[in-house]
Amino acid sequence: MKTAGFPSALRLRFLAGLALAVWLGGCATQSVDWAGRVGYYTYEQAVSDLGKPEDEEKLADGARTAEWLTGRGYTYTEPDPGPNGPFYPTYPQTYTAPDQYLRLTFGSDGKLTAWRRVYR
Repeated sequence: MKTAGFPSALRLRFLAGLALAVWLGGCATQSVDWAGRVGYYTYEQAVSDLGKPEDEEKLADGARTAEWLTGRGYTYTEPDPGPNGPFYPTYPQTYTAPDQYLRLTFGSDGKLTAWRRVYR
């Protein structure tokens, strides 16, 4: 039986190239250059881009500090990989990662003056 279209070897190469392009495209992440935004990025733009902050504080000089949750922490427990016979008890190992926040500080003019990542 003869199939119409590409020969099978060419079709396989095309599908492999397409799968590679989709895989590489899925690995691309958008990284924000916060240091490059210092001096002109405003609080209103931050709220528009990131949503309402988790925590916000207005300082006496008119400046404002706001924090956005960027990654939820977790706790993971796994058993000890040692032998699990009746005479060898297992001791669980627990791994904990804290919540990740982005802290942006805006001056009294509403423009970004500092940024940092906070883990708690």
